[in-house]
Amino acid sequence: MTHSIGLGQETASRIRAQPTIRVQANILARRERAILNWICARIPGAVTPDGLTALGVFGAFVVLAGYVGSRFDPAFFWLATFGFFVHWFGDSLDGSLARFRHIERPRYGYFLDHTVDALCNLLILAGLGLSAYVRLDVALFVLIGYFLLCMYVFLYNHVSGSFQLSFLALGPTELRLGLILINFWMYMSGPSKIMIAGQAFSAYDLVFSLVGAIFVSLFVVNTYKVASRLRREDARPASAASASVKPAVTDLLSKSHSNQRYAPTSPL
Repeated sequence: MTHSIGLGQETASRIRAQPTIRVQANILARRERAILNWICARIPGAVTPDGLTALGVFGAFVVLAGYVGSRFDPAFFWLATFGFFVHWFGDSLDGSLARFRHIERPRYGYFLDHTVDALCNLLILAGLGLSAYVRLDVALFVLIGYFLLCMYVFLYNHVSGSFQLSFLALGPTELRLGLILINFWMYMSGPSKIMIAGQAFSAYDLVFSLVGAIFVSLFVVNTYKVASRLRREDARPASAASASVKPAVTDLLSKSHSNQRYAPTSPL
């Protein structure tokens, strides 16, 4: 006896009928978009978005191998850094290429892209924790904080139609660059040891612990703000509520119309 699981026609139609507004206000957004558009116009036709997605996953495995190898030789940090460039290339270009060629698959792309992102983030941060420079529990704390932010982004997208890709003017690209700089710092400075409450930490552990705490704090603060706003809106009469549909999206569009940091499409 077999069972099939489907979204159903009503749910599928609703997903297709509600375009996602991508909110990307990070520092490098404009320049990165210009670079990606330039590359998309020159990529051979044989290269597909799915192939680029696979390339991004391969880059994450390279980062993992580089971090694990750094236990034996700090030169492996260069391999990890190379992996970040490969990961950026595949992860950033798969959806961009699909939009450039007008071959978007909104539901498939959304599901695949963010599933793969979760796997890649796990590989990268687990690899960092398996190096001799950062504690595994610290690296996993950062991963948990990042996943909490992702959960907020997905839920906020569901209730507002706005997909927030940056916090504090920082996005995935800036985080990759930050990790590359830390790679260089660890390569140049080597392992360090600081005793705190009888536990050995490194200077890198303290930096990553701060990053994890910032991720968790952003999740808590943003979740509280949105939940409070939704509670007020859902308490209004239906007629009043319909007059202010998705106020957050409207505000974001009006504030960012001049800098054109929004793209009304989904990944892939």
